[in-house]
Amino acid sequence: MKGSYQYPDGSQYKGDWSDAGQREGYGQMKFTDGSQYFGNLVGGLCEGHGVMVFSDNSRYEGEFLQGRFHGYGVFMRCDGMKFEGQFQNGKIFGNGMVTFTDGSHGLPRNEGYFEGNKILRRGKCPDIIHTANKAADIAKNLRA
Repeated sequence: MKGSYQYPDGSQYKGDWSDAGQREGYGQMKFTDGSQYFGNLVGGLCEGHGVMVFSDNSRYEGEFLQGRFHGYGVFMRCDGMKFEGQFQNGKIFGNGMVTFTDGSHGLPRNEGYFEGNKILRRGKCPDIIHTANKAADIAKNLRA
C-alpha cells in the first residue's frame, strides 16, 4: 500500500508500506537537515538502488544495503569531485576512479583499488567504472 507519514522529528516519508507497517518498496524520505532519499527500501532501510542527496548537494547514486552505500555507485561531492566504483558499509572500498573538479584524474591517475579515501593499488578498472555508472543510472531512473 502507498501512504505518507511525518515523523515527530519533522522528517517525512512518502511511498510504499508493508502490511506490517514498515517502509517497504519504493519511497521518498525527506530529512530535517535537508537531505533526501529516493529509492528502494527493505525493512525500513535504504536497500537496492537509490539516490541520496545531502543538504550540501553532494549525492550518491547507486546500490544500498541495510541503509548504507554498498555495491556499485557514484558519489559526487558538492564541488564536482566524484568517485565511480565500489562501496562497502557506507565507505569507498574496492575498485574505482576519482575525477577531480577540473575533470582530470590526477597524475598519476587515481584509478585502482581504494580503501576509504586512500588508493592502495593503481590500475585500470573500466568494467567496474561502467558497472558503477550503470547502477547510478538505474537508481536515477527509479519511479514509484
